[in-house]
Amino acid sequence: MTVDTTATAAGLGDFIDASPSPFHVCATVAATLDAAGYQRLSETDSWAGPDGAASNPASGRHYVVRGGSIIAWDASAAADDPRFRIVGGHTDSPNLRVKQNPDRVSAGLATVALEPYGGAWLNSWLDRDLGLSGRLAYDAGGTVAFELVRIDEPILRIPQLAIHLSEDRKGVSLDPQRHVDAIRGVGEAQPLLAFVADRAGLDADAVLGWELMTHDVAPSRIVGAAGDLLSAPRLDNQGTCYAGLRALLDAGSGERSGAISMLALFDHEEVGSGSERGASSDFLVTVCERIVAASGGDRDDFLRTMAASVCVSGDMAHATHPNYPDRHEPSHRIAVNGGPVLKVNQNLRYASDAIGEAEFALACRDAGVPLQRYIHRADLPCGSTIGPLTATRTGLLTVDVGAPQLAMHSCRELMGADDVPMYSAALAAFLRR
Repeated sequence: MTVDTTATAAGLGDFIDASPSPFHVCATVAATLDAAGYQRLSETDSWAGPDGAASNPASGRHYVVRGGSIIAWDASAAADDPRFRIVGGHTDSPNLRVKQNPDRVSAGLATVALEPYGGAWLNSWLDRDLGLSGRLAYDAGGTVAFELVRIDEPILRIPQLAIHLSEDRKGVSLDPQRHVDAIRGVGEAQPLLAFVADRAGLDADAVLGWELMTHDVAPSRIVGAAGDLLSAPRLDNQGTCYAGLRALLDAGSGERSGAISMLALFDHEEVGSGSERGASSDFLVTVCERIVAASGGDRDDFLRTMAASVCVSGDMAHATHPNYPDRHEPSHRIAVNGGPVLKVNQNLRYASDAIGEAEFALACRDAGVPLQRYIHRADLPCGSTIGPLTATRTGLLTVDVGAPQLAMHSCRELMGADDVPMYSAALAAFLRR
């Protein structure tokens, strides 16, 4: 097996620990790109520049951030008639988020009102030490500014109900309205927003809006008797964010075609992508069109470029669970540390078709890594990805892939340590093709 990549399981753990929210994912990716010589652009600025100049998005390495989404690209080796090769993914993960009026007192305890975001597996959030992260929007002298917030201290906890108080000693069915508020302490407490504003160095009265969410403060760990597993929160889908980032940088350091390599990471996939920065938005389309325009191309050139381009939609995949093998398609077992996963669904919950399948199979062959093929059981509802949305919104040939994991949508997830470099190597090989 030949795996040429800078990605490691330990590197993924560090990436996740630095990125408790979608906004922090973008900040972590941006800092890595800055160090690699990428130039940040603003959507409100003109991208027209002299041909070949470092500031020209059609000829250099650049990125742009929209809220919790980020798109980065390397056009330094672009041909005169370029095309895009895109690795897509999402920055958000299921969790519990802070309500607008969060402060409550119940049974003499100060609590914080939370609500589930996405398909959070609620029981997994009980009895864990939780911190807070996200961003605050505030009044900066009559204009709106924002500040990232990251509190990695165990300030919140949602205790499980004692088994003696359950009706049948078999557990309880959690009501997302009543059973997921977190305890802050005993008695009255400083209002949560004032507490968070203090931590961010802001005047609480200046805070006008917020997007705050909980996260498990326990660090990611390499686990298993042989150290061949990674235990971490938010593997879905920061596993792809990290692998795609390393793939973009690795692809730029070796021989490649004249394509423009791109990494597109979107917020809000876990709730349908229907936002100004989700995969259903115009973010990817407008960035691609502006790159073509900066190269001197017109609308027809842009449409021809998109027709010649291809996107790998990366999202984590279901490994076969050893305790629940009956929940998986019998002839499509997916092994941990078995290599990247191609995902196919005849009802288009995944975007893969035969041509896209072949594209990724060739990339895995080029990278020297094994390829696994996943089909969901026909009698169980299948999840989806940004793949079908991206294909519909852009017309791009799109294929859905991932890396195998267990405990998807739990507060804490598990994957194979060897799958991290194999996944990233396959994505880098795809970008180089």
